[in-house]
Amino acid sequence: MATQHSEEAGRWSGLAGEPLADALAIASRLPGSGRLGVAYSGGVDSAVLLAVTVRALGADRALGLLAVSDSLARDELAGARATVQELGAAVVEFATHEGDNPAYRANDVDRCFHCKDEMFTVIDSRLVAEHGLVAVAYGENADDAARIDRPGARAATEHAVLRPLADAGLTKRRVRALAHALGLSVADKPAAPCLASRIPHGQEVTPAKLKQVEAGEEALRDLGFTDSRVRHHGDIARIEVPAAELALFADAERRDAVLARLRAAGFAYVTVDLAGLQSGAFTLQVLRRG
Repeated sequence: MATQHSEEAGRWSGLAGEPLADALAIASRLPGSGRLGVAYSGGVDSAVLLAVTVRALGADRALGLLAVSDSLARDELAGARATVQELGAAVVEFATHEGDNPAYRANDVDRCFHCKDEMFTVIDSRLVAEHGLVAVAYGENADDAARIDRPGARAATEHAVLRPLADAGLTKRRVRALAHALGLSVADKPAAPCLASRIPHGQEVTPAKLKQVEAGEEALRDLGFTDSRVRHHGDIARIEVPAAELALFADAERRDAVLARLRAAGFAYVTVDLAGLQSGAFTLQVLRRG
C-alpha cells in the first residue's frame, strides 16, 4: 500500500492546488485500461491532455495522433514535433485529405465539421486497429464547449471521441495554469486555428489560397508581430494583429516590408483591420446574422 501511495505521489509531483485538482479531474475521465489515442496539434489544450494522459496512464498507454494536411502551417507542424519531446509520449503523424471533399472546399459555416470528420474517420478506420486504441480523446476545453462556432465538436460527438478537459470543467485559463505547472513551453502559446479559417465562408478553400495565407502570416511573425491573421479576400489581404501592436505599422520600414512580403505572396492590395485580432470572425458573423 505504501508503495502504491508513493507511486501516485510521484506521478503528480510538482503539482499542487488547482492544477493538481484539475489534473486529477482529467485523469478520472480517462479509460481505466487499454491505450488511449489523443488528437494532438501542438497547441496548449492537446499538449496538456497528452501530458496528463502520460502521467495518469503511463507512456505505453498514451499515443499522440498528429494530423497533417495543407491546412496545417509548416511552423505549427514543426512546433508540434518539438513539443513532443516535453511530453514523453509517442506521436504518430498521419495524412488527412479534407481538401478532396467538395463540402469542405465549399467553405460553408460547417467547414470545421468536415475537417474533423475526415480526421476522426482516418483515426477510426486505420489507427485504432493499427495501434490497439480503446478510445480517442481531443482537447476541447470548457470555453470551447460553450461557443456556438465549433462545428468540429459535432464530428467528435458522432465519432464518440472523449473530451476530458471540457468534461472536467477546465476553462482556457485553467488549462494554461496546468500547462505552466507541468512545465510545458506552449503554456502561453496563442490559439492557432487552421489556415482555412482565414478564407471567408462561401469562398472556395484551395491549396493556393492556404499557401498565400501561410506566407503572409510567416512574414508578419518575421517582422515582429506576436500573433496575426491574414484574411484572404481575393486580391486583398486584410491583416489582423493584437490591438496593442497596431502602432507597429506606423514604422515606415516595417510597413514597407509587410507590403513587399504580402505582395510577394500573391496579394495585390494589403490592408490592416483597425479592430485588431478577432477570433472566429467569419463564422461568428454568419451565425449571428442567421
